[in-house]
Amino acid sequence: MILKHLALASFAILSLSACQTTTESEPTPIVNVPFIAPLASDFRSEIAIARYSELLNRADLSEEQQAKLYYDRGVLFDSLGMTTLSRIDFNRAVKLKPDLAEVYNFLGIQHTLMQQFEKAYEFFDSALELDEEHEYAYLNRGIALYYGDRPSLAKNDFDEFLARSPNDPYRVLWVYLASAQEDKVAAIESLKTNATALDESQWAYQLISLYTGDMTEHAFLSGISDGVRTEQEYAQRLCEAYFYLAKMHQAAGELYLASDYFRLALATNVHEFIEYKYARLELELMEGVDAS
Repeated sequence: MILKHLALASFAILSLSACQTTTESEPTPIVNVPFIAPLASDFRSEIAIARYSELLNRADLSEEQQAKLYYDRGVLFDSLGMTTLSRIDFNRAVKLKPDLAEVYNFLGIQHTLMQQFEKAYEFFDSALELDEEHEYAYLNRGIALYYGDRPSLAKNDFDEFLARSPNDPYRVLWVYLASAQEDKVAAIESLKTNATALDESQWAYQLISLYTGDMTEHAFLSGISDGVRTEQEYAQRLCEAYFYLAKMHQAAGELYLASDYFRLALATNVHEFIEYKYARLELELMEGVDAS
């Protein structure tokens, strides 16, 4: 009885997966520790927001100091899912200090989520013009291009992002997602090639094994809690797992199951993860397709 919310959801999805992929009679729960989810907001972030707000009321701050405080508070608002408040702060920051590359990166993400892709590209371009070494602007511009139906350009950005850290499984996976929109056979071969640079002991390597077919969905779900030490780490891992499982089922045309997994990713409340952010966008896009 101590397993709550996502733990039960995880068990339900595991059971569903087991029915689809294995003949085993009874799947075992994937969680063996009493995690409570969805993840609660970090009270320290709320306290920090209050402190930043107090500081912003001071009259002796320079414009640069104000811009930095607005940016820092905006990041905290974003991490708590307060998107409108964060966007207000980011816009205030760039008005005071127009050369903050990181702010343009955040604004680009937010406009991607609003499906304002052209505006998002502009923000990411601005971030990279200010700092060409801002590697996450390549990731996020690539994601905007991916959702904006420009897979070839998206792959270019993902390739650039991967080149800066070839041993990152998530970077490998995004290259695959963009490549698969154009040529699934070539994409899976490239995925296998890029996987050779990865450390198989990393938990995220299991995502690669799942996509290459070297690991079943049942085995993947069963191993999600392996090595997890905290509730936060568990919720973060679930958020990632559910999102990429959803993308896999989506590609297979299993849209109802994909939709369920995207909703489970949102149920984790890990607002700062891109998998959480884009799970919502994915559901909006899927609903748009259904409506048409």
